[in-house]
Amino acid sequence: MSRWLWQLRARLGYWLARRLFHWPAALRQPRLWQWMQGQYGRMANLGDTAAQSFYGHILLFRGQGLGAREEGLRLLRLAADGGDGKAAYQLGVQALQGDSRQAPDAAQAVRWWEMALAAGHPLAAGRLSRLYREGAPGLPADLQAAERYAAMADGSGRSGR
Repeated sequence: MSRWLWQLRARLGYWLARRLFHWPAALRQPRLWQWMQGQYGRMANLGDTAAQSFYGHILLFRGQGLGAREEGLRLLRLAADGGDGKAAYQLGVQALQGDSRQAPDAAQAVRWWEMALAAGHPLAAGRLSRLYREGAPGLPADLQAAERYAAMADGSGRSGR
């Protein structure tokens, strides 16, 4: 099969799987769900940023086991590096939460949330403002930065209404 035809097949399969995702009955069918995940994974492996973000979120929140979580975080990192604000925001949340293998990292959360803010994520400025106002392990409170991000959050809130 030619590369062009293979990519077309991947895009059509992904499109159909995304439509089926909104049907609860489809999600309850194990074989269909497995096929849908295959379509998400194939499109993510083709380098589609939106697919990487979507499938990364699914694996992070619905995946089973540590391997699914790690793959979800990897896909979210790829999507964030590709300019996806939602993925960058979620990585900031995960960095600040930490887990059993990694302590919470406020500096890493700031990096991801600044990337999300640059991509236009509506909640990133508010989270940065709160983080700088309260401080966190490894990140001292900085009221000037907190006010700057609070102003950005207020400005984006008004323009979005």
